[in-house]
Amino acid sequence: MPPKKTTETEPAEPRRSGRIASISKPAPTVPEARPKVPKAPKKRAAEEETTEKDEGSTTKKSKADEAAMDVDTTAGSSTQAASLASIDIGDSLPSLILKNEKDADIQVEHLAKEKGVILFLVPKADTPGCTSQACGFRDSYPDFTSLNYDVYCLSADTPTAQTKWQTKKELPYPLISDPQRVLITALGAAEGGKTKRSHFIFEKGGKLVDKKVPVKPADSPRLALEYIKGQK
Repeated sequence: MPPKKTTETEPAEPRRSGRIASISKPAPTVPEARPKVPKAPKKRAAEEETTEKDEGSTTKKSKADEAAMDVDTTAGSSTQAASLASIDIGDSLPSLILKNEKDADIQVEHLAKEKGVILFLVPKADTPGCTSQACGFRDSYPDFTSLNYDVYCLSADTPTAQTKWQTKKELPYPLISDPQRVLITALGAAEGGKTKRSHFIFEKGGKLVDKKVPVKPADSPRLALEYIKGQK
């Protein structure tokens, strides 16, 4: 009999135990831990933030202080100006610098140094009533100067407005600008941000001897001239 063929089989791979398999299994790769970058301490960051805020606050406060100082200074000046003593009969012209229609400084105290002075006050330049009053003093101007009196128009108008009015109506006397109504208030002719039509007569040397508050436009120059003539 022919010999039996033997079936060749691949040798069976040795069976690994579960324990060995688990040991042989490669371990999962663990990502390499990166070195931690130290963060700025919260306290320090907070301090820096606070410092920045404080610096900003300081800057704002500084500007606010400057503004307050400006306001205080202005308020102080206004208060000082507004506190000019009231002027009544027997009182003298105050030491105060205002502008004339040419925008030049004038010292009010010196107006009556050489002659008597008439100050007539108008509410607003180049308006009907004020023009009537101003033209009345214009027409009587030679009479006042012959009696050794100077005439001045006082109002809260700007020098520019006064110059236009002076040129338009050919007013021969100077005009005084008192935009803050400092002298006007001291004379008792300011009311509710307006000027009362009036006139004031100061004798030579600066003493107030007569006043009319209020007065009608046409009456003002006539009454002023009558008073001065009555003193001669």
